[in-house]
Amino acid sequence: MRLLIVGGAGFLGGELARQALAAGHTVAATFMTRPGAAPGVAWSPLDVRDREAVAELVGALAPDVVVNAAHRKADWTATADGAAHVALAVAAAGGRLVHVSSDAVFSGEAVTYAEDRVPDPISPYGAAKAAAEVAVRAIVPGAVVVRTSLIVGDGRSGHESFVRALATGRKQGVLFTDDVRCPVHVEDLAAARLVRGRRADMDVPGPLDVRLDCAATQRCLRTRLRGAREFLRRS
Repeated sequence: MRLLIVGGAGFLGGELARQALAAGHTVAATFMTRPGAAPGVAWSPLDVRDREAVAELVGALAPDVVVNAAHRKADWTATADGAAHVALAVAAAGGRLVHVSSDAVFSGEAVTYAEDRVPDPISPYGAAKAAAEVAVRAIVPGAVVVRTSLIVGDGRSGHESFVRALATGRKQGVLFTDDVRCPVHVEDLAAARLVRGRRADMDVPGPLDVRLDCAATQRCLRTRLRGAREFLRRS
C-alpha cells in the first residue's frame, strides 16, 4: 500500500511512518521546516496552506491512503484551510483519507462525548479543528475523522517535555488540577488502523466483483434475505 502522511515530521506522523514501514508499506511524508528521522520515507516539503502545492503533490504520488496529521495551533489557515486543501486533493486523485482531529472541538460542558457528538468549540484552535472536520466531511464524505486527546509516549511528546520543564524549573507555569482529558499513547493511536488493500494489487486469486441476483430465489422463500447494509446497521 502507498501511504502519504501529511505532517509526517510531527510526533504522531513520525510514529505512523515508523509503523507503516515496519508493516511493509511504501511511505511518503511531508514536512514544514525539516524532514523527520524515519529512514526509508520519501520526504517532501509542503505548506498545506498552498492549495495548488497540495494538489500537485497528492496527484503526483497517487497514494492509496492519505493521513492528514498537519496542524498549527495558532494558524487557522494551516489547520482549517489546510485540511480542506488536502481533502480536495484526495477527492481529485482518489484514495482514502484519514483526518486527525482533536478533542478541542468540544467545550467540556457535556463532560462525556460520543463519536457522533456535534462540535461546540470554545477556543480558536478548537474552532479551526471543527471547521476542518466540516470541510473534510463535505469534500470527502467517506473520510475517517479521528478525534484524539493528548498524545503521549515514553516521555517523547511535547506535553511530557512541558511537565518535565515545569518540574525542573526550566519553565514557569501551572498544571491545572481541574483539566480532565483522555491521553492516548502515540504507538496505540498509530496502530489503530484496519489493514486494507486491493486484490488486484496482490497475488491472491479470486473474483473482483461478484454480485448475486437472488430475485428468483427470494420469490420462492418465506424468509426475506436481508442485505449486508441492513443487518450490519441493526447490529
